[in-house]
Amino acid sequence: MPHRRLTLSGDRNHITAELFRIRLHHGAHPSSRSQRPYPSGVNQTCSSPFLTHRQVEALASEARYGQLVRLLAYTGLRWGEATALRVRSVDPGRRRLNIREGVTEVNGQHVLGSVKSHERRSVAFPDFLDSAVAAACRDKHPDDRLWSSPAGGFLRPGHSSQGWFARAVQRTMVADASFRRVTPHDLRHTAASLAISAGANVKVVQRMLGHKSAKVTLDTYAALFPDDLDNVTSALSRQRAEQL
Repeated sequence: MPHRRLTLSGDRNHITAELFRIRLHHGAHPSSRSQRPYPSGVNQTCSSPFLTHRQVEALASEARYGQLVRLLAYTGLRWGEATALRVRSVDPGRRRLNIREGVTEVNGQHVLGSVKSHERRSVAFPDFLDSAVAAACRDKHPDDRLWSSPAGGFLRPGHSSQGWFARAVQRTMVADASFRRVTPHDLRHTAASLAISAGANVKVVQRMLGHKSAKVTLDTYAALFPDDLDNVTSALSRQRAEQL
């Protein structure tokens, strides 16, 4: 399908990283809560599940492009960034994905463009994705995409109810009554929540997601940590007791 060049837009703003580091350190994983705040960005009025590791694996096992599902859930790439990846975007020795391009769909046509400067980044992927990334690159030219459609164009998630991703979600929901409906973009939020639960600080999450500032990251995910005030005062009391 024909495509044209376009510069993609991104997020903005500024923040103090240390406060969010305290929040990350003392916050609980959102998947452990019965009520999970979540937005189109993740605000406090909308709710949708952040997937656990088990749920990511269950969904990937049902999906036609399971390795792409895993990559999205553990790197936080936007759909358009992941499907624009070329073989030359991968640094397997350092386990890095170099994000330089993104694709969007406008009036049924794919629009390929360079990402904004703050979205140009190297995203790390965990070692358990080594084989998936290697398989996606195997026997391909450096300019080839890691994932593409059967017709050779950019890969789509498909129809919202009948596409390959939606059908994988439906099958997972049948197998697990606790599994809630998710979209490909929800995997980006899942990646953030899993990184936060693993101890990533605000700057790491910001760079991983390609946010322009840490304030954007905090504004998006602060709702995951509702007990910050108690956590901070408890930490201050503990430090004071240790030093006096």
